Amino acid sequence: MNILVTGGAGFIGANFVYFQLKNHPEDRIVCLDKLTYAGNLETLNEAMKHQNFRFVKGDIADRECVFNLFKEENFDIVVNFAAESHVDRSVENPEIFLLTNILGTQTLMDACRFYSIKRYHQVSTDEVYGDLPLDRPDLFFTEDTPIHTSSPYSASKASADLLVLAYARTFKLPVSITRCSNNYGPYHFPEKLIPLMISRALANESLPVYGKGENIRDWLYVEDHCSAIDLVMRKGREGEIYNVGGHNERTNLQVVKTILEILGKPETLINYVTDRPGHDMRYAIDPTKIHSELGWLPETTFDEGIKRTVEWYLNNKQWWQNILNGDYKEYYNKMYSNR
Repeated sequence: MNILVTGGAGFIGANFVYFQLKNHPEDRIVCLDKLTYAGNLETLNEAMKHQNFRFVKGDIADRECVFNLFKEENFDIVVNFAAESHVDRSVENPEIFLLTNILGTQTLMDACRFYSIKRYHQVSTDEVYGDLPLDRPDLFFTEDTPIHTSSPYSASKASADLLVLAYARTFKLPVSITRCSNNYGPYHFPEKLIPLMISRALANESLPVYGKGENIRDWLYVEDHCSAIDLVMRKGREGEIYNVGGHNERTNLQVVKTILEILGKPETLINYVTDRPGHDMRYAIDPTKIHSELGWLPETTFDEGIKRTVEWYLNNKQWWQNILNGDYKEYYNKMYSNR
């Protein structure tokens, strides 16, 4: 099959590219990425060595670019990872989130309709459900939980989900949606919680923790997420939503302390800072549906996954140091300016 992966130079998208190349070497993978601040072409260095991989720089909201690529490649499946995804940035500048996450999704689906693709898969987030109270550990998000967004980011993702379902009903577009809990693992952009704590701890810098660090997240190792998406896009029922969770709930403070323990750094590095507006308290996903229908369960415990993640950052310092230094932004020009 010929598969389009949008946002494939980002964290989860790149891991998905490598998952596909490893587990489905017979398929062709085309990556479309705008290479905004979170897109790093260096992440795809190993993928570039595969003859059945192609990278294209472009914006999913650019209709001409998208339609030309669809015409050229004749895709079977489209997996949309491309999104503005940082909550803090959405509070500062909501507009770009609406343009990319909603209008970009529409553009992709219009192309899917025109060129009759077999499956459009939307990668979404558990943040569309809002949050859960800390004093009700028995509550979990299911696919039937009402949407209740808290930030411009989550509102834009929820809007995109509703648009996907509307295209399925109105135009009979073959779609599926996955909503995942917090991912972590290799190639995670350094501004996110886990890689930020790792890089700052290694530099013996203070570790900023919102509020009291009581916010709880369900952590999902990125490779487990990739295997779930692969199952849903190939075998999941059309028009369905599948929740993908890790069964690995931790408070933010527990996560930070675990990283410090692995690195042998003191807890005195922790610095409690003013909480952000609308900060959700707890996310927790019930993945019963994807398990019962497709047999998927997460394979990686948090204790195992966080050790792997810290080890990866220790072994790949140049990757994240280039990002912190801003050097990664020049990589595309170095590689492609004369081509």
